[in-house]
Amino acid sequence: MAMASYLHPGLTVAGSQPRTLPVVACHASTGRRSACLSFGLAAATTLLQQRAARAAADEPANNGWWLTEFPLPVPKILNKELNNSETGTRSFVRNGIYIADIGPSFAAHAYRLRSTAFDLLALEDLLAHDASNYVNKYLRLKSTFMYYDFDKLITAADADQRPPLLDLATRLFDSFERLQLACTNKDDDQIASCYVDTKAILQEVMSTMA
Repeated sequence: MAMASYLHPGLTVAGSQPRTLPVVACHASTGRRSACLSFGLAAATTLLQQRAARAAADEPANNGWWLTEFPLPVPKILNKELNNSETGTRSFVRNGIYIADIGPSFAAHAYRLRSTAFDLLALEDLLAHDASNYVNKYLRLKSTFMYYDFDKLITAADADQRPPLLDLATRLFDSFERLQLACTNKDDDQIASCYVDTKAILQEVMSTMA
């Protein structure tokens, strides 16, 4: 491996002296070329890390447009009653997915809940088609949205609205967990049976959020 100079066409400096840029030239065997490539990649990685570190130092943790924290923060809910009373959580909740922040508005979260419920009603077409893995993944994704949206909705609701909304959300999430377990077990009969209950509650969600 040797250092060489590269003359960029048309570039000169004061006094008409050519401007040269140092590059790494490899004139050797395959092993040396591999070492040369590794050296170049390592140098590029180091440079990018330094620039990222400088950029992160200049940005707040959340500048309103993107997050600069790592690892990504996990949202927290205010209404702990939404969780399973036995486990203290919900088995279907996924971390590391992007959920757009639509603010604290009751109407905004009601709209997204209704839209998500509509999406989950389409799962019926996949039942008994050896698609339990897909059903399970899609169920977890959409139910995670509903989990956080119901928390925001209940927080924004009037005091007299909260108990029925909490009851609706709890029944829905209980049905999600039963359906998820059936999908994990790949039991088509159990999946169909659980989905009947889930479908009825999803339709109730859509009518309540209309």
